[in-house]
Amino acid sequence: MDSNASTLIILTPGFPENESDSTCLPAQQAFVRSINATHPATKIIILSFQYPFLKSEYLWHGNQVIAFGGKNRGNISRLLLWGKVWQTLNKIYKSHQIAGILSFWCGECALVASRFARKKNLAHYCWILGQDARKNNHYVNRIKPHATELIVMSDFLQKEFFKNHSIYPAHTITNGINARVSLKNNGIRDIDVLGAGSLIQLKQFDIFIGLIQKLKYELGEIRSVICGNGPEQGLLQTLIEEQRLTGTVTLLPEQRHMDVIKLMERSRILLHPSSYEGFSTVCLEALYAGAHVISFCKPMNNGINHWHVVKNKDEMFRKLLMLLKDPALDHRPQCPYNMHDSAKQIMHLFSQ
Repeated sequence: MDSNASTLIILTPGFPENESDSTCLPAQQAFVRSINATHPATKIIILSFQYPFLKSEYLWHGNQVIAFGGKNRGNISRLLLWGKVWQTLNKIYKSHQIAGILSFWCGECALVASRFARKKNLAHYCWILGQDARKNNHYVNRIKPHATELIVMSDFLQKEFFKNHSIYPAHTITNGINARVSLKNNGIRDIDVLGAGSLIQLKQFDIFIGLIQKLKYELGEIRSVICGNGPEQGLLQTLIEEQRLTGTVTLLPEQRHMDVIKLMERSRILLHPSSYEGFSTVCLEALYAGAHVISFCKPMNNGINHWHVVKNKDEMFRKLLMLLKDPALDHRPQCPYNMHDSAKQIMHLFSQ
């Protein structure tokens, strides 16, 4: 790949509508910015299928974004959308030297990208990021991907994809964070347990609330915070009130990305009881903010410092209690994976 004259096309279901839209796919934002930093001569064009909901073209930190405003409509509307994306890919192909196409998630973006890449003899890689590795992903049969064009974000996803689709993805390139961001911590950790993410059933924040109730019984005083939006918000607020945890569990609406980081810097533990995760960005960010992480999901075969993986709710409670009772708990920042390294690895694939 001649990076001095090449263009990388990224196909994604969604992308931030402007530079201040910090909550939309923070990992994907970090990845694009990392390519900008590590391969400044490479032009990036991002085709966003569904979000932003308005059709538009704009620059995001100097990167060209073409949003199709699909709004997650189905049937004929979705087929028409794919046709528009195909036409746009043709225009880009005629006017740019294409390094290759990268699709986020093994879904509709990978379907369009793989077919276009095969027709034009271009390199295509699909980055499997989470729930697209599950058995109910019917796009996999339509895409019929080769193992060599599949990248997984974690060891867990590699095994999960093979178990469900009998294809063993050839490449593992992890999620990461930008460790060059300077975090300022005054040393005060006045939040005992933090939860952050979409308030959906998959994330199991009802377990979070139940464990806080048990901790309050054991420890007396405890302060916890859950921040996020989603359909479970009303149910969670009801649970907090029914279990008399008002003032013990604070439910905050979705916060700006840097405000979540600030909460992490104030927290001793990030509790992440999700039933399924590809490789949680929020967990990596919490580690770098100095918090310990407790989760059910283990992304990598090797252990990660300050990330405690447990098998069930009882074990999760015991780990919480042990860490909260430790007055000398180590809060040094941990950065097991850097997004700059991930960007370099993916760009290396395109250079082969």
